[in-house]
Amino acid sequence: MDPADERPDLILVVDDDADIARFVEFNLRLHGFEVIHAGDGQEALEMIERQRPDLAVVDLMMPRVDGLELTRRLRADPMTSALPVIMLTAKGMTVDKVHGLSAGADDYLVKPFDTAELVARVSSTLRRNKEFREVSPLTGLPGNSRIRREISDRVRSGVDYAVGYVDIDRFKSVNDRYGFVRGDEFISALARSLHRAVVAIGLPPAFLGHVGGDDFVIVCAPEQVRPLTSRAVVDFETAADKLYDPSDAARGYVELKDRRGNIRRAALVTLSIGVSVSDAGKRLTNPLDAIAVASEMKSVAKSQPGSYVAVDRRRSLS
Repeated sequence: MDPADERPDLILVVDDDADIARFVEFNLRLHGFEVIHAGDGQEALEMIERQRPDLAVVDLMMPRVDGLELTRRLRADPMTSALPVIMLTAKGMTVDKVHGLSAGADDYLVKPFDTAELVARVSSTLRRNKEFREVSPLTGLPGNSRIRREISDRVRSGVDYAVGYVDIDRFKSVNDRYGFVRGDEFISALARSLHRAVVAIGLPPAFLGHVGGDDFVIVCAPEQVRPLTSRAVVDFETAADKLYDPSDAARGYVELKDRRGNIRRAALVTLSIGVSVSDAGKRLTNPLDAIAVASEMKSVAKSQPGSYVAVDRRRSLS
């Protein structure tokens, strides 16, 4: 398993009341969490930039930057928008809960609270957040941490495996020509094509994950690479042609204006697939290395015309 998955979750406690902060920190540490403390929202923002906590427990009422403003700023920043926040409020008033949740808090605790409730809320919020991150909302496919676990499981089982890194060539031209909504349709089409190919090759079961954007990862047996990728390429190119406007599809390219107003042509999308292959656990025992080699081979594939599968030739496929 990736060592990053084994480390304790890091909790940031943001409260100007030192006694409450110590109480929260002590009890969270007792239950296996790592804890850091900030005295107000401004200090919290500085700490988050340096340490990247997994969850923040934030007091509502604080000097300088209060809990509501801190939560709003976290949600407005793409780097922290997914950080789960539990709001602490000294009042049991419904309006405070509503304000906290409206600002983007995931849950709230009303002071005074007991240890069991604190730990339960922190644990359940972390679990929900991790489950959400595991699945792409666009394709419904598992994400990065699940991909790493899949490779780790195959390494532990001692079987040969291959990792394919897939993305769409000239995908930006689709977004530039038609907008992001149509672009998402191309990504969904690729997900469906890859899924059909994974199902078609049968046993042993291959794994399909969505890294993000137009990037996907396949984990399969080495002998499955060629039939799987060949089927996916044909299926996707057929589906993609139907997503273009008929005039663009018939012409075989889209016309785009650059910043100077010049017209340039972009060919229709194809696929680049890079593949890394293990050697019975003797090579590529680290999931990140396997993905990195596949990504490197994908760059090689992109230098070739049309859809192309580039395999790491340091070991030939069966």
